[in-house]
Order: sequence, then structure tokens, then C-alpha cells
Amino acid sequence: QVQLVESGGGLVQPVGSLRLSCAASGSIFSIKTMGWYRQAPGKQRELVARISKDGNTDYKDSVKGRFTISRDNAKNTVYLQMNSLKPEDTAVYFCNALQVLVNYWGQGTQVTVSS
Repeated sequence: QVQLVESGGGLVQPVGSLRLSCAASGSIFSIKTMGWYRQAPGKQRELVARISKDGNTDYKDSVKGRFTISRDNAKNTVYLQMNSLKPEDTAVYFCNALQVLVNYWGQGTQVTVSS
């Protein structure tokens, strides 16, 4: 099993920035892909960004050019740098780790973008 702990969420004004961190522990050797998902009230959970062990990345179209995902395999940590934040980015952000067919999730961290 894998345990994921997110940090870095908070309240920020539009066009501001936040950096989310996710630390993995447990059976970390088997983790292949890590990513960030988000869920806003009344909406389905959606992929924000993901990164493979070798550094390949994938982003939701609406965050391209604003968000950057990175991964430190030595520290078993994935980051999400969020710049130029918009009110529509407000959501609970969840860290995800993929182990072939098994997904592990963190507890979520709230990001609120408001003036």
C-alpha cells in the first residue's frame, strides 16, 4: 500500500501562485505515475496534471502554461506549481499515485482563489 500526504493549499487572490507538495510513503518502489486531480463542488474529479517516473507529463488544457508538475524520485515527492491562478481553479486538489491497476489517493488540500 501507498500513503500520500498533500500540503501547500490555501487562499490566494487571482493571478497569485501556490505550490502543492505530495509526499509518498509505503510501497513507493512500485509507483509508476503520480499526478494531481481536483474536484470542485458539483463537478466530477478531473485530472490536472500527471508525471511518469521518467518525467513525461500531461496537463489539462485549461492549466497548460500556468501549472507545472514535477517529481523528485529520490524524495518520493511530486509538486504542482500553480501560477496565474483563476477563480475557476478553486477546488480540493488530490494527489494520486498509480500502481499499474491500483490508484492511491491523498486526503486532499483545499485551494481557494478569490479576491
